[in-house]
Amino acid sequence: MLADALRTGTYHAAISENGADFAGKAVLDVGAGSGVLSLFAARAGARVVYAVEASPAAQYARRLVQAQPGLAGIVHVIQGRVEDVELPEKVDVLISEPMGTLLVNERMIESYLAARDKHMKPGGKMFPSLGRIHVAGFSDPYLHAEVMARSAFWKATDFFGLDLSCLEAEATAGYFGQVVVDAIPSGALVSNTAQRTIDFATAAPEDLRELAIPLSLQVAAPGPVHGLACWFDVLFEGSQAPRWLSTAPGLPTTHWFQLRCLLQEPVQVAKAGDTLTGRLHLLAHSRQSYDVTLELSSGASPVSVGRYDLKEPYYRQLNQWIPVANGAEATYEQMAAEAGQGPST
Repeated sequence: MLADALRTGTYHAAISENGADFAGKAVLDVGAGSGVLSLFAARAGARVVYAVEASPAAQYARRLVQAQPGLAGIVHVIQGRVEDVELPEKVDVLISEPMGTLLVNERMIESYLAARDKHMKPGGKMFPSLGRIHVAGFSDPYLHAEVMARSAFWKATDFFGLDLSCLEAEATAGYFGQVVVDAIPSGALVSNTAQRTIDFATAAPEDLRELAIPLSLQVAAPGPVHGLACWFDVLFEGSQAPRWLSTAPGLPTTHWFQLRCLLQEPVQVAKAGDTLTGRLHLLAHSRQSYDVTLELSSGASPVSVGRYDLKEPYYRQLNQWIPVANGAEATYEQMAAEAGQGPST
């Protein structure tokens, strides 16, 4: 994630350009990871930064902090859950990178809000201060055909003498039950957007355990709608220079990419201007993610329903072609392998 230049650069700008919000202040970094955001806050003039990280990565954050001249005495790395740790004081500012795909995946935002309630002074600043989920209808027959092709293996009636076709329906449903994470071509979007805003200053952790986004979307052209495209943005509402971090299609890509809920049965739209109606429903589960249900229809067309586990995505971007040096192209998987980070064989 540190190598995500848009993500890290936006955090750096949001902190460094709002020095008045950090100078002389006590700061809590929720889920500090490597400690880089804590160091940004210290360099912006914070009096003290409590870098709280539950995982063993805390040991690496300590090493990184100790290696920075003049900052080691400001940043204090604490290993533990932010809900459990006790700090010597209430803080003026919370910083965190709690976003997952579809904003709320991994359920880290709930910990961010719990830290606000337990550790932040009334009227304190939060970086980021709010998040928005955006959704729109999309049409992509190539993606639909690709996922159908993945299930074709289960049509086999002579697999080493075995008939697999009895499992074809379940296998197909399983493939369509994976949300697709990739970079969405902006031309694939066929409707306006709906959104759900979460104000981190006022939302309660329990508010995020069930979310629903009602859908009433105007479609620009007739034809099949293959599902719902989703992305998010967050606002850093600094007192000097507010900043947005967006993962929208058509903008520079982040490590979150975008997400699509692909329907096995596309919705047929009769004419331009027709309305897609339905609901996107998210219900939290114990594996730090959500069960997602999409219901979508248009006019007299039957309701198409998709059910997904947000924790089990199809990371399609690993096989997408992207430009590299000298006009060549490579997939993310190939680039990772060349860097020595690819899957072992």
